[in-house]
Amino acid sequence: MTYKMLVSDLDETFLNDDGTIHEENVQMVKRAVAQGFKFVPNTGRSFESVQEMLKKLDLYNQAGQYVISFNGSAIVENKNNRVIATQDMPISLAKQIFAAGLINDAVDVHIYTLNQLFIYNVSDSDKKYLETRGATYENLRSDDLSFLDTAQPIMKVIFEHPDMQVRHQIHDAVIASVGADQVEATYSSDRYVEFNFKGVDKGTASLLLGEKLGITQDEIMAIGDNNNDLKMIQAAGLGISVVNGIPAIKEAADVVTARTNNEGAIAEVLNQFVLMGE
Repeated sequence: MTYKMLVSDLDETFLNDDGTIHEENVQMVKRAVAQGFKFVPNTGRSFESVQEMLKKLDLYNQAGQYVISFNGSAIVENKNNRVIATQDMPISLAKQIFAAGLINDAVDVHIYTLNQLFIYNVSDSDKKYLETRGATYENLRSDDLSFLDTAQPIMKVIFEHPDMQVRHQIHDAVIASVGADQVEATYSSDRYVEFNFKGVDKGTASLLLGEKLGITQDEIMAIGDNNNDLKMIQAAGLGISVVNGIPAIKEAADVVTARTNNEGAIAEVLNQFVLMGE
Protein backbone atom coordinates (compact mmCIF):
# COMPACT_ATOMS: atom_id res chain seq x y z
CA MET A 1 0.00 0.00 0.00
CA THR A 2 1.25 3.49 -0.86
CA TYR A 3 0.55 5.90 1.97
CA LYS A 4 0.24 9.60 1.16
CA MET A 5 -0.44 11.20 4.55
CA LEU A 6 0.42 10.69 8.21
CA VAL A 7 -1.76 12.45 10.76
CA SER A 8 0.17 12.56 13.99
CA ASP A 9 -0.63 13.43 17.56
CA LEU A 10 2.03 15.67 19.11
CA ASP A 11 2.33 15.36 22.89
CA GLU A 12 3.71 11.98 23.97
CA THR A 13 3.75 10.86 20.30
CA PHE A 14 5.75 13.15 17.99
CA LEU A 15 7.29 15.29 20.72
CA ASN A 16 9.66 14.28 23.47
CA ASP A 17 8.31 14.48 27.01
CA ASP A 18 9.94 17.90 27.44
CA GLY A 19 8.24 19.30 24.33
CA THR A 20 11.29 19.13 22.07
CA ILE A 21 11.50 17.14 18.82
CA HIS A 22 13.77 14.16 18.36
CA GLU A 23 16.26 15.10 15.63
CA GLU A 24 15.61 11.91 13.69
CA ASN A 25 11.93 12.81 13.54
CA VAL A 26 12.85 16.21 12.09
CA GLN A 27 15.04 14.77 9.37
CA MET A 28 12.65 11.98 8.37
CA VAL A 29 9.67 14.33 8.15
CA LYS A 30 11.67 16.65 5.89
CA ARG A 31 12.68 13.75 3.64
CA ALA A 32 9.14 12.42 3.37
CA VAL A 33 7.64 15.85 2.65
CA ALA A 34 10.27 16.46 -0.04
CA GLN A 35 8.81 13.42 -1.83
CA GLY A 36 5.30 14.88 -1.78
CA PHE A 37 4.12 13.11 1.39
CA LYS A 38 1.84 14.98 3.81
CA PHE A 39 2.84 15.15 7.47
CA VAL A 40 -0.11 16.63 9.33
CA PRO A 41 0.07 17.41 13.06
CA ASN A 42 -3.29 16.37 14.54
CA THR A 43 -3.42 17.88 17.99
CA GLY A 44 -5.74 18.94 20.75
CA ARG A 45 -3.88 22.24 20.90
CA SER A 46 -4.27 25.45 18.93
CA PHE A 47 -2.64 25.69 15.52
CA GLU A 48 -1.03 28.92 16.68
CA SER A 49 0.85 27.09 19.43
CA VAL A 50 2.69 24.84 16.94
CA GLN A 51 4.23 27.49 14.70
CA GLU A 52 7.75 27.16 16.13
CA MET A 53 7.55 23.41 15.63
CA LEU A 54 6.48 23.92 12.01
CA LYS A 55 9.53 26.12 11.47
CA LYS A 56 11.82 23.30 12.59
CA LEU A 57 10.13 20.98 10.08
CA ASP A 58 10.23 23.51 7.19
CA LEU A 59 6.41 23.44 7.13
CA TYR A 60 5.88 26.95 8.47
CA ASN A 61 3.74 29.21 6.23
CA GLN A 62 3.79 26.58 3.48
CA ALA A 63 0.95 26.22 0.98
CA GLY A 64 -0.40 22.70 0.67
CA GLN A 65 0.65 21.76 4.21
CA TYR A 66 -1.83 21.48 7.05
CA VAL A 67 -2.50 21.25 10.79
CA ILE A 68 -5.58 19.74 12.43
CA SER A 69 -6.25 21.46 15.76
CA PHE A 70 -8.52 21.30 18.80
CA ASN A 71 -9.14 17.54 18.43
CA GLY A 72 -10.55 18.08 14.95
CA SER A 73 -12.49 21.31 15.43
CA ALA A 74 -10.31 23.20 12.94
CA ILE A 75 -8.32 22.32 9.82
CA VAL A 76 -5.80 24.98 8.84
CA GLU A 77 -3.52 25.39 5.83
CA ASN A 78 -0.11 26.53 7.04
CA LYS A 79 0.16 29.32 4.46
CA ASN A 80 -1.08 32.39 6.35
CA ASN A 81 -2.84 30.00 8.79
CA ARG A 82 -5.80 29.84 6.42
CA VAL A 83 -8.72 28.10 8.13
CA ILE A 84 -10.34 25.72 5.67
CA ALA A 85 -12.84 24.02 8.00
CA THR A 86 -14.22 24.47 11.51
CA GLN A 87 -16.68 22.56 13.67
CA ASP A 88 -17.34 24.83 16.62
CA MET A 89 -19.37 24.44 19.80
CA PRO A 90 -22.51 26.43 20.70
CA ILE A 91 -21.73 29.10 23.30
CA SER A 92 -24.58 27.95 25.53
CA LEU A 93 -23.13 24.42 25.57
CA ALA A 94 -19.64 25.70 26.42
CA LYS A 95 -21.03 27.63 29.38
CA GLN A 96 -22.93 24.59 30.60
CA ILE A 97 -19.84 22.37 30.33
CA PHE A 98 -17.77 24.97 32.19
CA ALA A 99 -20.21 25.19 35.09
CA ALA A 100 -20.73 21.44 35.40
CA GLY A 101 -17.06 20.50 35.36
CA LEU A 102 -15.93 22.81 38.14
CA ILE A 103 -16.45 20.18 40.80
CA ASN A 104 -13.83 21.60 43.20
CA ASP A 105 -11.48 24.57 43.48
CA ALA A 106 -8.43 22.55 42.38
CA VAL A 107 -9.80 22.08 38.87
CA ASP A 108 -8.75 24.45 36.12
CA VAL A 109 -10.63 25.03 32.86
CA HIS A 110 -9.43 25.85 29.35
CA ILE A 111 -11.76 27.46 26.83
CA TYR A 112 -10.39 27.45 23.31
CA THR A 113 -11.70 29.87 20.72
CA LEU A 114 -10.29 29.82 17.19
CA ASN A 115 -7.44 32.20 18.02
CA GLN A 116 -7.34 32.43 21.80
CA LEU A 117 -7.02 30.25 24.87
CA PHE A 118 -8.69 31.35 28.10
CA ILE A 119 -7.90 29.56 31.37
CA TYR A 120 -9.79 29.87 34.63
CA ASN A 121 -8.11 28.90 37.92
CA VAL A 122 -4.88 27.77 36.19
CA SER A 123 -2.81 25.42 38.36
CA ASP A 124 0.94 25.66 38.88
CA SER A 125 1.53 22.29 37.23
CA ASP A 126 -0.55 23.30 34.23
CA LYS A 127 1.41 26.56 33.90
CA LYS A 128 4.67 24.61 33.75
CA TYR A 129 3.29 22.12 31.24
CA LEU A 130 1.95 24.85 28.96
CA GLU A 131 5.28 26.66 29.06
CA THR A 132 7.03 23.60 27.63
CA ARG A 133 4.49 23.57 24.79
CA GLY A 134 4.81 27.28 23.96
CA ALA A 135 1.13 27.89 24.69
CA THR A 136 -0.02 31.42 25.47
CA TYR A 137 -3.30 32.17 27.21
CA GLU A 138 -5.43 34.79 28.89
CA ASN A 139 -5.92 34.19 32.60
CA LEU A 140 -9.60 34.49 33.56
CA ARG A 141 -10.05 36.16 36.95
CA SER A 142 -13.76 35.38 37.12
CA ASP A 143 -16.13 32.58 36.22
CA ASP A 144 -18.34 35.12 34.42
CA LEU A 145 -18.33 33.91 30.79
CA SER A 146 -20.51 36.65 29.32
CA PHE A 147 -17.52 37.78 27.23
CA LEU A 148 -17.94 34.61 25.15
CA ASP A 149 -21.13 36.04 23.64
CA THR A 150 -18.99 38.26 21.42
CA ALA A 151 -15.91 36.01 21.18
CA GLN A 152 -14.73 33.94 18.25
CA PRO A 153 -16.20 30.46 17.67
CA ILE A 154 -15.53 28.07 20.54
CA MET A 155 -13.51 25.01 19.61
CA LYS A 156 -13.53 23.00 22.85
CA VAL A 157 -13.59 23.12 26.66
CA ILE A 158 -11.19 21.05 28.74
CA PHE A 159 -10.41 20.52 32.42
CA GLU A 160 -7.06 19.87 34.09
CA HIS A 161 -6.41 17.88 37.26
CA PRO A 162 -3.55 15.48 38.11
CA ASP A 163 -5.82 12.82 39.61
CA MET A 164 -7.49 10.50 37.11
CA GLN A 165 -10.30 9.76 39.56
CA VAL A 166 -11.12 13.47 39.70
CA ARG A 167 -11.02 13.66 35.90
CA HIS A 168 -13.53 10.81 35.77
CA GLN A 169 -15.74 12.72 38.22
CA ILE A 170 -15.53 15.82 35.99
CA HIS A 171 -16.45 13.70 32.97
CA ASP A 172 -19.46 12.21 34.75
CA ALA A 173 -20.64 15.60 36.01
CA VAL A 174 -20.50 17.14 32.55
CA ILE A 175 -22.27 14.21 30.90
CA ALA A 176 -24.97 14.27 33.57
CA SER A 177 -25.50 17.98 32.88
CA VAL A 178 -25.37 18.22 29.09
CA GLY A 179 -26.04 14.66 27.94
CA ALA A 180 -23.78 12.20 26.13
CA ASP A 181 -25.48 13.11 22.84
CA GLN A 182 -24.06 16.65 22.98
CA VAL A 183 -20.32 16.12 23.41
CA GLU A 184 -17.32 14.01 22.49
CA ALA A 185 -15.40 13.36 25.71
CA THR A 186 -11.78 12.22 25.72
CA TYR A 187 -8.71 12.12 27.97
CA SER A 188 -5.19 13.30 27.13
CA SER A 189 -1.65 13.82 28.47
CA ASP A 190 -2.49 12.17 31.80
CA ARG A 191 -3.87 15.52 32.98
CA TYR A 192 -6.84 16.62 30.85
CA VAL A 193 -10.43 15.61 30.21
CA GLU A 194 -11.61 17.25 26.99
CA PHE A 195 -15.01 18.09 25.52
CA ASN A 196 -15.71 18.78 21.85
CA PHE A 197 -19.05 19.17 20.14
CA LYS A 198 -20.67 15.83 19.26
CA GLY A 199 -19.30 14.33 16.05
CA VAL A 200 -16.06 16.30 16.22
CA ASP A 201 -12.90 14.23 16.65
CA LYS A 202 -9.45 13.73 15.20
CA GLY A 203 -10.67 10.90 12.98
CA THR A 204 -13.48 12.71 11.19
CA ALA A 205 -11.20 15.69 10.61
CA SER A 206 -8.47 13.45 9.16
CA LEU A 207 -10.89 11.92 6.66
CA LEU A 208 -12.29 15.36 5.79
CA LEU A 209 -8.80 16.69 5.04
CA GLY A 210 -8.04 13.58 3.01
CA GLU A 211 -11.21 14.12 0.99
CA LYS A 212 -10.24 17.72 0.27
CA LEU A 213 -6.79 16.60 -0.90
CA GLY A 214 -7.96 13.61 -2.93
CA ILE A 215 -6.36 11.17 -0.47
CA THR A 216 -8.40 8.08 0.34
CA GLN A 217 -8.89 6.53 3.75
CA ASP A 218 -6.63 3.61 2.80
CA GLU A 219 -3.82 6.06 1.98
CA ILE A 220 -3.89 7.70 5.44
CA MET A 221 -1.80 6.62 8.43
CA ALA A 222 -2.55 7.88 11.94
CA ILE A 223 -0.40 7.67 15.05
CA GLY A 224 -1.14 8.53 18.67
CA ASP A 225 -0.85 7.50 22.28
CA ASN A 226 -3.96 8.47 24.24
CA ASN A 227 -7.73 8.35 24.42
CA ASN A 228 -8.31 11.40 22.20
CA ASP A 229 -6.37 9.63 19.42
CA LEU A 230 -8.60 6.55 19.36
CA LYS A 231 -11.05 7.59 16.65
CA MET A 232 -8.19 8.87 14.49
CA ILE A 233 -6.42 5.51 14.74
CA GLN A 234 -9.66 3.65 13.99
CA ALA A 235 -10.50 5.89 11.02
CA ALA A 236 -7.15 5.65 9.22
CA GLY A 237 -6.14 3.02 6.71
CA LEU A 238 -3.25 2.18 9.02
CA GLY A 239 -3.65 2.94 12.72
CA ILE A 240 -0.45 3.11 14.75
CA SER A 241 0.23 3.41 18.48
CA VAL A 242 3.54 4.47 19.94
CA VAL A 243 4.81 1.81 22.32
CA ASN A 244 4.26 4.22 25.23
CA GLY A 245 0.57 4.52 24.33
CA ILE A 246 -2.16 3.55 26.76
CA PRO A 247 -3.39 -0.07 26.51
CA ALA A 248 -6.64 0.83 24.71
CA ILE A 249 -4.73 2.62 21.95
CA LYS A 250 -2.24 -0.21 21.48
CA GLU A 251 -5.11 -2.68 21.31
CA ALA A 252 -6.94 -0.64 18.67
CA ALA A 253 -3.88 -0.06 16.50
CA ASP A 254 -2.79 -2.14 13.53
CA VAL A 255 0.86 -1.48 14.40
CA VAL A 256 2.70 -0.65 17.63
CA THR A 257 6.08 1.02 17.28
CA ALA A 258 9.25 -0.34 18.82
CA ARG A 259 10.34 3.18 19.79
CA THR A 260 8.79 5.52 22.33
CA ASN A 261 8.04 9.18 21.65
CA ASN A 262 11.39 10.03 23.24
CA GLU A 263 13.24 7.73 20.83
CA GLY A 264 11.93 9.00 17.50
CA ALA A 265 8.83 6.84 16.93
CA ILE A 266 7.70 8.95 13.95
CA ALA A 267 11.06 8.41 12.24
CA GLU A 268 10.56 4.67 12.69
CA VAL A 269 7.12 4.83 11.04
CA LEU A 270 8.22 6.99 8.10
CA ASN A 271 11.25 4.79 7.51
CA GLN A 272 9.17 1.63 7.52
CA PHE A 273 6.08 2.69 5.55
CA VAL A 274 7.04 5.72 3.44
CA LEU A 275 10.77 5.88 2.79
CA MET A 276 11.12 2.08 2.90
CA GLY A 277 14.47 2.16 4.62
CA GLU A 278 16.15 4.25 1.95
